[in-house]
Amino acid sequence: MSSPEISGILENSKELDRLRKEQEEVLVEINKMHKKLQAPEMVEKPGDNSLSRLKSLYTHAKELSETEVSISTILLNQLDALLPSGPPGQPRRRIEGNDQKRKRMKNDSDISRISTSMRSQLEACSNLKGEQVAARVRLDEADKDEWFVVKVLHFDKETREFEVLDEEPGDDDEGGGQRKYKLPMSRIIPFPKKNDLSNVQDFPTGSQVLAVYPGTTALYKATVVNGHRKRKTDE
Repeated sequence: MSSPEISGILENSKELDRLRKEQEEVLVEINKMHKKLQAPEMVEKPGDNSLSRLKSLYTHAKELSETEVSISTILLNQLDALLPSGPPGQPRRRIEGNDQKRKRMKNDSDISRISTSMRSQLEACSNLKGEQVAARVRLDEADKDEWFVVKVLHFDKETREFEVLDEEPGDDDEGGGQRKYKLPMSRIIPFPKKNDLSNVQDFPTGSQVLAVYPGTTALYKATVVNGHRKRKTDE
C-alpha cells in the first residue's frame, strides 16, 4: 500500500467532509427561504427575488450533491484497488497490469475533471488576500447573520476558509478593537475590481442587493430603484 494512494484517499475524504458542511449551510438557507414563502405577502412585493434566490440555492445544492457522488465513486475505486479480492482468508488476487492502469487512469481523469474548476475557484480565492469583500458574519449572542465589509487576511486551500478582519467594529464590541473571523467560502462575496468593471453584473430595477451604510463597513439589504445607465463609453 503506497503512500500516494493513501494520501489520495485522505484528500478525497477531506473534500467529502467539506462538501457536506457546505451542503448543511445551503440547507439552512433553503429552510429560511421556505419559511419566508409561507408568508405570501412578502414574496408578492415588487422587486422581491425570493423565488430566484431559492432556485439558486437548489441549483447550488444539486451541484454539491453531484460532486459528492463523483468523489464518493472515486473513493470507492481507490479502495477497491487496495482491498484484497475474493473471500476472506484467500490471498489477494493480483490485478493485471493493464486493468490496474486503466483504473488509475479513470480515477485520475475523474479527479482532474472535478478539480479543474475547483482549482481555479481556490486560486481566485487566494488572490483576494488584502482585498475588501462582503462577509456574512454571525455576531456573538446574535440571532441572525450580519453583512460587513471586511479585509481578507488569508485563504486556507485545505479547509476552504477565509480569515478576515473587520477593520471598523461597532461600538458594542468590547474594547472597540478590530475583530478577526474565519468564514467558509459560501459566506464571502468578492467586490468587482475597480480597474476592471467589464464583468460587473447589471442589476435591473427591483433587484435585491447589498448596500453600504454611509460612513461604515456595515451592509444592508436594499432594492435597486434606478438600474445601470449606459454611458457613451459603454456603447
